[in-house]
Amino acid sequence: MVPEELDFDEPALVTRAQGGDLSAFNKLVVRFQGTVYNVCLRMLGDASAAEDACQETFFAAYRSLKSFRRGAFRGWLLRIATNQCYDNLRRVQRQPSQPLPEDLALADPAPEPADAALSAERAALLERAIRQLPDDQRLCVVLIDVQGLDYEEAAQAMNVNLGTVKSRLSRARARLRELLTPALRLEEGE
Repeated sequence: MVPEELDFDEPALVTRAQGGDLSAFNKLVVRFQGTVYNVCLRMLGDASAAEDACQETFFAAYRSLKSFRRGAFRGWLLRIATNQCYDNLRRVQRQPSQPLPEDLALADPAPEPADAALSAERAALLERAIRQLPDDQRLCVVLIDVQGLDYEEAAQAMNVNLGTVKSRLSRARARLRELLTPALRLEEGE
């Protein structure tokens, strides 16, 4: 465990933040900003839009902090982020669309040049496949398979029941297999 994690008492920080302690809220922001940004980036596919959604998420969280009762703060925060992303996606659908950037990667490239090229190519292939999923399935994959939330946290973040999360994830993974299998076979020389 990292020393800063020893000092991180989430329930105490939430309680202090609910009482108006801005430094406690700032500690929560620092702790979760990377996770929120990554979810927004993978949902929206645009760094600028993800930054805006991330910022709006924390503004909204601060404004409604008193309504947070119990449970996982991260799940509650990611539900707000999810709603921000859905709002953004709805706005984009009403406006002329622009293609999503092709240079997103799920992981840092490996240090060896050949490995880095293969890793980046696979990550780009996976990212393109994820972007082809319906929004609800994409969010499920991002929350569970990319961000590592458990099913219950994902259900809280998505504001759906546990069975819905499981079925969306199952459909998303099946669709990803359909999309990725032909490309991986080509890569293997079949």
